[in-house]
Amino acid sequence: MLISNLFKRFYFIAIILFAVAFLAKDSGAQTKVGYIDSKKIMDNLQEARDAKMKLDNIVADWQKELTSLQDSLKKIKDDYDKKKLILTDQMKTQKEKEISDLDAFITSYKTRKFGDGGEYFTKQTEVMKPVYDRIFKAIETVAKDGNYDYVFDRSSDLMLLFVNEKYDLTAKVVKVIEGK
Repeated sequence: MLISNLFKRFYFIAIILFAVAFLAKDSGAQTKVGYIDSKKIMDNLQEARDAKMKLDNIVADWQKELTSLQDSLKKIKDDYDKKKLILTDQMKTQKEKEISDLDAFITSYKTRKFGDGGEYFTKQTEVMKPVYDRIFKAIETVAKDGNYDYVFDRSSDLMLLFVNEKYDLTAKVVKVIEGK
């Protein structure tokens, strides 16, 4: 799987470089390509560190709550295991329902907080969006000031962050697909 991902990544890079070289040859102008390391930017930006710390504090509070719930469940289970021989059938059923309900609540809590589309992702977006917006604005400014045609992020899976719109071939590709 790793080899497949690496192959796809190198294949994508080759296609991009070929397209860049082709466009540069066609237009008679030299294409300017740059890259950034978003991890370094995030590590060095105080605003990003503060946002990460805020997010970490929120997650720590959720983790404490989850630990408390799990401890309560363990205590109830241990108490039930100790007393189940002397409990009536009705009391056993009641305790088992209490255990089952608390276990379901814990599962629901985990999903609500940390599952796909959960509060963690919502909070992460909310807290980090201003940082990302600021970084992308800076990338765009640097790219335009330096006359860069393309800017990639080397610390992700080859993410294209800026494109000079004069190289957009979408309309031409659509015309070829439609046979015009």
